[in-house]
Amino acid sequence: MATRYLETAGGRVAYEESGPAGGPLAVLVHGMGDTRATFRHLAPPMAAAGHRVAAMDVRGYGDSGTGWPDHGVAAIGADLLALVRHLGSPATVVAHSIGCASAVWAAAEAPDDVAGLVLIASFSGDTPIKGWMKAASRAVGRSPALWGMFLRSSYPSGAPADFDGYLRELRAGLRAPGGTAALRAQIEVSLSGVRARYAEARCPTVVVMGTADRDFADPAAEARLIASKVAGPADVRLVEGAGHYPHAEKPGPTAAAILAALDGRAAGRP
Repeated sequence: MATRYLETAGGRVAYEESGPAGGPLAVLVHGMGDTRATFRHLAPPMAAAGHRVAAMDVRGYGDSGTGWPDHGVAAIGADLLALVRHLGSPATVVAHSIGCASAVWAAAEAPDDVAGLVLIASFSGDTPIKGWMKAASRAVGRSPALWGMFLRSSYPSGAPADFDGYLRELRAGLRAPGGTAALRAQIEVSLSGVRARYAEARCPTVVVMGTADRDFADPAAEARLIASKVAGPADVRLVEGAGHYPHAEKPGPTAAAILAALDGRAAGRP
C-alpha cells in the first residue's frame, strides 16, 4: 500500500489506506515506540469486512518523520482529528496503548468526528503504573536495541512469524537522526489527564485487553474499569493469553472480537 501524507501545522502525517473507498471509516493509531506496521495483521481483516481502514504513523515515528515540537496526548489527538476530517468523518478510531489517550481526547473534543472507539491495551489513568516500568522505559527508550528486546518480551505466547522483519524496520527508524525523540518524550507523558476525558467520550466504545498483559496487575479489571468510565455504551473483549499487543500476537481472535463488537453496534445490539 502506498504511503500518503497529510500536511498539518506541525509537519506531515503519514498514513496508508486499505479496504473499500465507500466503507465505514476506521482510523488506526499506534502506541509508543511503534509505527502503523503494528496493525499489519489487524488492518487486512477489517478491510476484508468492508471497512475503509487508514493506519497512521503518529508524529515522530515512521514516515511521519522527526522534529515535531510536541508529542503530548492533545497534539497527537489533533493530528488524528485532522486525518479523520481529511478522509471524511465520522470514523471509528482504533487505538493502542498510549495512543488510546489521544483517541479518547479526540472523541471528547469532537464527538461529531468520532463515531466509536476501540481501545486496545489502554490505561485508565487511575491505576498506578508499576514503578519499575517507568525506570525501565527510560532506560530502553535511549536504545533501539533495548527497545526491541523489550517489545519481544511483550508477547507472552510468542511473537508473530514476521516479527524479526518488523523489528528490523522499527529499529532502523529509531536509529535515524532524531528517531528516538518521540519515544523518549512519550515515556514522560502523564496519562492522569485522560481520566476526565473518558467521562466526556459519549460514543460507543470497545475495550480490548490481553489477559496476560504484564503492564497491569489485573488486565481484566483494568479493562472493566475503563469501560465503566466512558459516558457511552461500552463492551469489554478479552483476548486469552495475549500480552500488550493482542492485535499482533493473536490477530485472529482480536480482529474477530473487534469486528463482532462493531457489527453488533451497527445492528443496534448491546
